[in-house]
Amino acid sequence: MASATASTRGSGLDSYFKISERGSTIGREFRGGLATFFTMAYIIVLNPIILSLGKDKFGHALSFDQLTAMTALIAAIMTLVMGVGGNLPLAIAAGLGLDSVVAFQIAPTMSWPDAMGLVVIEGLGICLLVVTGLRQIIMDAIPLPLKQAISVGIGLFIAFIGLVDAGVIHTPEGAPTPVSLGANGAGELVGWPVVVFIVGLLLTVVLLTRRVPGAILISIIGATVLAVIIDAAATIPSSKDSPGWGLNIPKWPDNVTSTPDLHLLGKFSLGGGFDHAGVITAIVFIFTLILSDFFDAMGTIVGVSNEAGLLDEKGSVPNIGRVLFIDGAAAVAGGVGSVSSNTAFIESAAGVGEGARTGLSSVFTAVFFAIALFFTPLYSMVPQAAATPALVAVGFLLMTQVKGIPWDDWAISIPCFLTIVLMPFTYSITNGIGAGMISFVVLKTAQGKWREPHILLWVIALLFAAYFALHPIKQALGVE
Repeated sequence: MASATASTRGSGLDSYFKISERGSTIGREFRGGLATFFTMAYIIVLNPIILSLGKDKFGHALSFDQLTAMTALIAAIMTLVMGVGGNLPLAIAAGLGLDSVVAFQIAPTMSWPDAMGLVVIEGLGICLLVVTGLRQIIMDAIPLPLKQAISVGIGLFIAFIGLVDAGVIHTPEGAPTPVSLGANGAGELVGWPVVVFIVGLLLTVVLLTRRVPGAILISIIGATVLAVIIDAAATIPSSKDSPGWGLNIPKWPDNVTSTPDLHLLGKFSLGGGFDHAGVITAIVFIFTLILSDFFDAMGTIVGVSNEAGLLDEKGSVPNIGRVLFIDGAAAVAGGVGSVSSNTAFIESAAGVGEGARTGLSSVFTAVFFAIALFFTPLYSMVPQAAATPALVAVGFLLMTQVKGIPWDDWAISIPCFLTIVLMPFTYSITNGIGAGMISFVVLKTAQGKWREPHILLWVIALLFAAYFALHPIKQALGVE
C-alpha cells in the first residue's frame, strides 16, 4: 500500500482530498466510486417506478422517462457537491421511503408541484438546523456507543435488503412465520437469479477474505456476466414464487443510449400544499419528512464514516457542518427536480468496502450518474441478483463494529440493542434510532442520572415519541 500511496502523494488531488493522509489511492477511490454507483444505480429505475405509481389529488401521474432522467441528474449534481465540498465517500440520491411518503401520502392530497414544494421546504428546514448549529450539536450529543450501534444496525438493515431483493428472504402470505427462505414461501430457493446471487456472494466473500483489490466490483461484474449468460441460455419466468431478474434484465439493450428529458426541473410550488391540504396537514407532512430525512441521513453519515475509519476519538465526522448542509441542500434539489428528497445513501458503504476514504470516490460516482443520463439502458443490465451480494458483504463489514459497544453497561447497551434490531425488523433506520434515543433517556432517568443525557437528546426523544404516536396525534387534530 505504501508504494501505491506514494504515487499520489504531492499531487493536487492528493492535497485537496487528503488521499494519502487517509491511507487511500486514486485507484481505490475510483473502484470505490464505481462500486458505490453499481450498488445504488437501481435508484435510477426504482425511484421513477415508485413516484410514477402515485397520483396526485387531480389524478395526474408523473412521467417515468422524465423521472428517470431527473433522478440521475440530481444524484450526479449533489454527489459531486458532496465529494468536492464534504470530502467524504458519500453518494447522494433520491431517498427510498421518503419517495413513498411523497407518492402515496402527500401527493394524493395536493398537486405534484405542491408536494415537491413541501420537499423543498423540508430541505430548507434541515439547512436552517445546520446553519444554527443545532444539527451538529445533536450529532455530537449522541454517545459514541449509540453511534456505533447505528452503524451495526445499518449493516444488518442493508444485508437484509440485499437478501430480500435477491429473493433469498420472502414474506409469505398466510404463513405462520413473518419471513421465510425463498420467494415461494415453502423454504426453498427458487430460480436462476438466486443462483446468480449465491455465486456472486461466494465470490465476494472469497475475494474479500483473500484481500483482493476491487473485490466487490469484481464480484458485481462477474455476477452480471453470469446473469447475461444464463438469461441467454434459459427462460427466466417472473411470478410471485419466482420473481425473476427484478427491475433490470441482464440483456444487451436494443438502444445503448437515450436522450434525457429534463422537463420536470423547477416544477414545484412552495405554497400550494398549504392551500390544497390545509395548514395543519402540510405542517405534519413537513415534520414527518424532516424527522425521517434528518435521522436517516445522520445514521448513514455516521455509519459510513465510522466504517471508513474517519471518526475522531469523540465519534465526530470530519467537515460535519458542510456535510450536513450539503445533505439538506440535496433535499431541496430533490424537490426542485421533482424526484423527492435526496439524501446520503447507505450503499456508499460498498465503496468504503472497496477502500474509498475520500470525496474523490463521490466525484467518480457523480461522473457515472452523469453518464447514466445518456446510457441508462446499458447500466440497467446489472440485475439485482448481481448487485445485492455487495450489500450483504458490506453488512458484515459494518457489523464488526459491534465489538466497540460496552455490553456490560445495560443503560447504554440496551438502547444500542434496540437500535440495532429495529432497523432491519421494521425496515427503517429512523425507527431504530428513535427507539435507541427514547430508551437511553428513560434508562438514564431510571438510574437517577437524568441530567447525563444532553438536553437535546431529551428533545429528540420527545420528538420521536411524537413521531411514533403520529397517527393518534393526527386523529386528535382531525387531519385524518
